[in-house]
Amino acid sequence: MNAALQNLVPVPRSVVQHEGGASALAFCIRFEGGAEEVEPACRRLASLPADPVRGLAVVFRVTPHGPGAQAYRLRVTESQVVAEASDRSGLFYAAVTFAQLVRRSAGRLPVCEIEDAPDFPARGVMLDISRDKVPTLATLFELADLLAELKLNQLQLYTEHVFAYRGHEEVWRDASPMTPEEVRALDAYCRERCIDLVPNQNSFGHLERWLALPRYRALAELPQGGAPLPWGGVHEKPTSLCPTDPRSEAFLADLYDQLLPHFSSRLFNVGCDETFDLRGAGRSAESVRRLGEGRVYLDFLKKIHALVHARGRTPAFWGDIIIRHPELVPEIPAGSLALEWGYEADHPFDAHGALFAASGVPFYVCPGTSSWNSLAGRTENMLQNLRSAAVNGRKHGACGYLITDWGDGGHWQPLAVSYAGYVYGAALSWGRRHNEDLDLAAAMDALATAGHAQELLDLGHAYRGCGALRGNGTELFMILSKPRSRSLAAGVTAESLQAVSDAVGRISGAVGQRPGVVAQETVQAARLLQAACSRGIALATGEIDRASVRRRLASEMDGVMAAHADVWRLRNREGGLADSLARMQTIRAEYGA
Repeated sequence: MNAALQNLVPVPRSVVQHEGGASALAFCIRFEGGAEEVEPACRRLASLPADPVRGLAVVFRVTPHGPGAQAYRLRVTESQVVAEASDRSGLFYAAVTFAQLVRRSAGRLPVCEIEDAPDFPARGVMLDISRDKVPTLATLFELADLLAELKLNQLQLYTEHVFAYRGHEEVWRDASPMTPEEVRALDAYCRERCIDLVPNQNSFGHLERWLALPRYRALAELPQGGAPLPWGGVHEKPTSLCPTDPRSEAFLADLYDQLLPHFSSRLFNVGCDETFDLRGAGRSAESVRRLGEGRVYLDFLKKIHALVHARGRTPAFWGDIIIRHPELVPEIPAGSLALEWGYEADHPFDAHGALFAASGVPFYVCPGTSSWNSLAGRTENMLQNLRSAAVNGRKHGACGYLITDWGDGGHWQPLAVSYAGYVYGAALSWGRRHNEDLDLAAAMDALATAGHAQELLDLGHAYRGCGALRGNGTELFMILSKPRSRSLAAGVTAESLQAVSDAVGRISGAVGQRPGVVAQETVQAARLLQAACSRGIALATGEIDRASVRRRLASEMDGVMAAHADVWRLRNREGGLADSLARMQTIRAEYGA
């Protein structure tokens, strides 16, 4: 098959090549349909060379007899190109495919017929902008362009405290938040690319940035903090609203009234995950004892549901709490959307999807990029996690596929680390059967990584060589981010860490001094991995107590922090950087002056 057809991303559902070719040097493009229907496709093709006299005849039309929602047909003959769709999204995706063909055809289009449609109606990315990295508006525009090229149609920006709410300045003052004007600009930019910018505001748990402040502490379920965590230890700060306090509803109503008018989307992600405070001796303890934790949670979810519906939106919520109470899943209020998230290769998307489907609850599958708490990604886990979500989401009728990209632990990983998850997840959500064996490195380089894809994927394999695996992160991240009093995991040795460091050094050396943001981010990911190896080797050998070793580690960490700040500023705002660096400074302080 022609190379241009082989390298389309995502791979279409059906591609038939015929003999012959057509000139791709200039085009005479005509659009048929309403202005609103054809505008995104017209905009996508505006950069193609036009010649109304000698250009190849190209027709893009919206027709009621088209192939179905978001689907398209594209036919290339030696004399013309015809694209047909039933709606603006389908026509836009036809334009994306055609533009890729032109770009990769070296002046001559293959004669072919393409029929294509997505597996999941909703396909998106959720980017964490609350721990601690808030991208610049220019970065978000670039991200929207990438998502559009990948035929994704939804973007969410995970928010706890980084919207500029009036009257709540003390919460977001140092965070460089998204402003109403910026949201409106991004919303319009996304609409032009058939992307739904979905508002996102966590509304139950994960509100420690609010509840740690004296003004809001009275709204907390555990004002004193101390929520027990499932993986051990406690959450020192209060993190969840008190679900039995009417003031919690009034607080959320204020936030919703300020946030929602700036979004055109009818969907609203209200979060409500990891409400660990309900498991302790909090203000709702008596209700929890009498009714059960699940019932107290669901009752508050219903109140949030009412607030959201009163504002003309459909609430989406994370499903991790309600799935622990399967008897209550059928009681989820109608008009809600469950978000079934899980980030490990063996996450039970099958069992959880079956439960939501059997209860008639619409749901998305929400795998992840495996970038967070990793320094450079977890490539193998990411691939398996994304595949499992696609397989089991389709099996149980999920209506969406949301790729999540978190920033836990200070958001140390650069954005380029997440590109593999974006590209592969987008391809699977569009059509798993034809994209499961996608040449991921080639696809990444064609769309996002400018020749650095293989280095990024290889760095994302480094975690497997250190001698121990863990969930929701890597041992290398734990070594670099946790106090020296934490014991190294069984299997992690000086020898295994040195082998990882050597491999990472070879990868970093291959990047060298190449120009560009992705190159700088790739080198920074490698620098983080090598700093973790250096620290781990010193811990494993006991040499961390030697003054000369501490000086060397201090110098290395100073370099890591300086580079972290430099790379951060390439795509992100200043707010949050101090908090991210403070986590590194805690480790640096162990080495002395």
